[in-house]
Amino acid sequence: MTMPFRRVLVKLSGEALMAADGYWLDTQILSALAQDIAAATRAGFEIAIVVGGGNIIRGARMSAAGWIDRPTADSMGMLGTVMNSLALETALNAAGVAARTMSAVSMPTICETYARQPALHHLDKGQVVVLAGGTGNPFFTTDTSAVLRAAELRCDAVLKATQVDGVYSADPKKDPSATRFDRLSHDDAIARDLKVMDTAAFALARESRLPIIVGCVHAPSSVTAILDGRSRSTIVAP
Repeated sequence: MTMPFRRVLVKLSGEALMAADGYWLDTQILSALAQDIAAATRAGFEIAIVVGGGNIIRGARMSAAGWIDRPTADSMGMLGTVMNSLALETALNAAGVAARTMSAVSMPTICETYARQPALHHLDKGQVVVLAGGTGNPFFTTDTSAVLRAAELRCDAVLKATQVDGVYSADPKKDPSATRFDRLSHDDAIARDLKVMDTAAFALARESRLPIIVGCVHAPSSVTAILDGRSRSTIVAP
């Protein structure tokens, strides 16, 4: 059964792009993700994307090491998301999809600076918008950025791409008795302290009454399959 969503923001982790040997970018994975997004656009979905930078640098982890302050470390992390976004834009174009990188951190010689109205215009024209630079501010994760941009761009839902087919009570790879949820409320997700997204992201989604779909995107055409209801997922909604 097709879910009632047309415009969707896909949240990808930076780690999802990493090669098995630890190199920051696996071109085969990148190409497969681009083909997956291309299939979703051909199926009629309007797609915006936020990709993290954890395959390159994690600001919070670097700051915790004690030799650099958190705002500076987070700024470095934002630059990592721009690198990933440019790579994904290139892969999408190669897959036959018009894509545009827009960064919350202004760097006009590299990509377009994010502004809400131009981003809406690109989406209305059928382009995939790749949103880089987080919120443009330190102390906010790319999960929170994804929910913020989805609310700004009138998205119907956020698709959080993970390595498992939904939200579990614990890590199913470590706890075989973990319970899988088909549906949760935002309040449930916050009260249970579920780690699939940070609390600020869930709280903003609750305030915006924005559904979050959690599913695995490691199979071919998995984005379309999740949005069409053919692949298992968990919906976190009001």
